[in-house]
Amino acid sequence: MILHNHTPKEVIARSTAKILLDVEAVHLNTNEPFVLTSGARSPVYIDCRKLISFPRVRAALMSYSVSLLAESVGVEYFASIAGGETAGIPFAAFLSERLALPMQYVRKKPKGFGRNAQIEGHIESGSNVLLMEDLATDGGSKFMFADALRSAGANCDHILVIFYYDIFSSAQKKLADHGLHLHYLATWWDILAELKESGRFEEKIIESVEVFLNDPVGWSVANGGTDS
Repeated sequence: MILHNHTPKEVIARSTAKILLDVEAVHLNTNEPFVLTSGARSPVYIDCRKLISFPRVRAALMSYSVSLLAESVGVEYFASIAGGETAGIPFAAFLSERLALPMQYVRKKPKGFGRNAQIEGHIESGSNVLLMEDLATDGGSKFMFADALRSAGANCDHILVIFYYDIFSSAQKKLADHGLHLHYLATWWDILAELKESGRFEEKIIESVEVFLNDPVGWSVANGGTDS
């Protein structure tokens, strides 16, 4: 049995939001919006990869992850942790070490030579595998990883991310329709709450970010981006 200290979900969310701001993983720019791969424009960008450079931060986030999973699913449910290429790999390694569980990682596509493997590491057929990623936006990119694990004989019905955008209304339904349950430590709404309390950015920037979070498509179009 994995021992853990229970931390309330709302405490996890606000603490994670503060951590992301403290390590400067949160970027806000309303004058020169970030252009996403879809062509949409956004005044916000989050770089969870930066977290891997802070050992004490990593330890805290893994403790939060264990607490969250223990309360929602039960950590004993999982036989291993799989990280999605590339950003999910270090977080899967941190969590698998914390839980003393085997780890795998999943490529975006088979490597094309040798064994043509898409999954590295050993998977027991019929085992429950937790997919770990750094973040989720609309959830769609997780399907390829989950499907690869399922094709390899694993059961993959849960995903854990450090950060979930939580601004696209269809995201949770898309995941649920694919048989996936999303677990996350914090969202943009937690970042927004922390921003309002901390005064780290000018009020007009925070107001613009809040407008975007409530209508990301409308904000993108109004600022020269696509509606996708």
